[in-house]
Amino acid sequence: MKTLPLGQSDLHVTPICLGTMTFGEQVDEASAHAMLDRAAERGINFIDTAEMYAVPARAETFGATEAILGNWFASRPGLRAKTVLATKVAGPSRGMPWVRAGQGMTPADIVASCEASLRRLQTDVIDLYQIHWPERHVPVFGIKYYDPAKETSQTPIHEQLDALAGLVRAGKVRHIGLSNESPYGVHEFVRLAEQHGLPRVVSVQNPYCLINRSYENALDETCHRLDVGLLAYSPLGFGLLTGKYDASGTEGPNAPAGARMASYASVRKQRWGRPEALTAARRYNQLARDHGLSPTQMALAFCYTKWQVASTIIGVTSMAQLDEDIAAFGTTLSPELLTAIDTLRWETGDPAI
Repeated sequence: MKTLPLGQSDLHVTPICLGTMTFGEQVDEASAHAMLDRAAERGINFIDTAEMYAVPARAETFGATEAILGNWFASRPGLRAKTVLATKVAGPSRGMPWVRAGQGMTPADIVASCEASLRRLQTDVIDLYQIHWPERHVPVFGIKYYDPAKETSQTPIHEQLDALAGLVRAGKVRHIGLSNESPYGVHEFVRLAEQHGLPRVVSVQNPYCLINRSYENALDETCHRLDVGLLAYSPLGFGLLTGKYDASGTEGPNAPAGARMASYASVRKQRWGRPEALTAARRYNQLARDHGLSPTQMALAFCYTKWQVASTIIGVTSMAQLDEDIAAFGTTLSPELLTAIDTLRWETGDPAI
């Protein structure tokens, strides 16, 4: 699989990135290692994780995913050097005091989190270290509108950037990125970096899929002009765009066994659990079938082929899912189908924003 440069960095990543948030919760360590082996065999060189994983987040599984990855690297000599490894420092608590106490994210928090991730990952350096969500109050995780009255930020962006710069200078981090960010946030991180000679963010990891194309509402222009790559997460809309929920609904006893939406109570209250999101997903899924594609093929091909996307993050719970997601690479969507997709977006909006 070909690789492409990520932003203005020297990182060359495959257009598919293996997301790992299910490892340590829905996927046990042996199965996770088998999936990592398969991804490497298929040419994927890019792995994304986070200190707060596994998901759904619990104190008992905090850091479990990074530990599973660390054991995989330790047992496969030589693979670490061939892998672009990305992880994330969590933002303010969001009800997870075992991750971070309080409403701030101080330079000391960032450094301590990085040190702990390095230990769990059993590596000397993290290739891409990302801020998982902003300390600022921004419209993310189902919040639709910015409300300045809810601002509780305690750490200026410049201080966060200084802390990340220290990790780069120490050789513990190669490049930095953002996640769940807004156009303002991306621009401000780049502006301050250029003004003060600090490391420049090379990527932003945001949701991007058929039922949430909010990235195209200004953030795509920001990232294009600033040369910041998009790492698209949830390309299958938390499973809604696979078709598995089309007949049964998203929760309760009728949901497919083991499906994320059936298990993650907190997610059902957010963007992916909205009835409007399922209604729109069903229409996209039928559109795929009408054009001779599976829902998964169309949803992934949409992300794989968009100029806005540097790499698409796929999250899996089985080898079959992994193989299906990789096999979708190379699928092309006809101009007629792309027009129909845009028409459907006009009618349904972005219900999972």
